[in-house]
Amino acid sequence: QVQLVESGGGLVQAGGSLRLSCAASGLSFSSYAMGWFRQAPGKEREFVAAITWIGITYYADSVKGRFTISRDNAKKTVYLQMNSLKPEDTADYYCARARYRDSAALQSRDEYAYWGQGTQVTVSS
Repeated sequence: QVQLVESGGGLVQAGGSLRLSCAASGLSFSSYAMGWFRQAPGKEREFVAAITWIGITYYADSVKGRFTISRDNAKKTVYLQMNSLKPEDTADYYCARARYRDSAALQSRDEYAYWGQGTQVTVSS
């Protein structure tokens, strides 16, 4: 059974930090890029960060310098460290696994085949 399970969300004050985790099971992990997306109420799901299988990272401009994506292939887990959180970071956060080993357009939702159920992040002002 393919599963991506996010955890680590919650309520935090502006300026605070959270670390999200996404544990994968039932699917290949180490040879595929992984991504984080988020969706705020009434908005489309948007790209946050991605990491290739060799560790190259990409970030949305809105989170660059504040968020860090990383992965542990032995644990089949991808992380999103979020610092200096702002109220506009409030959203449901989803992890996803790339569709192909050579997926390149990692900012596009279409490049991902498997998605988690999401974890809620609320940043109060």
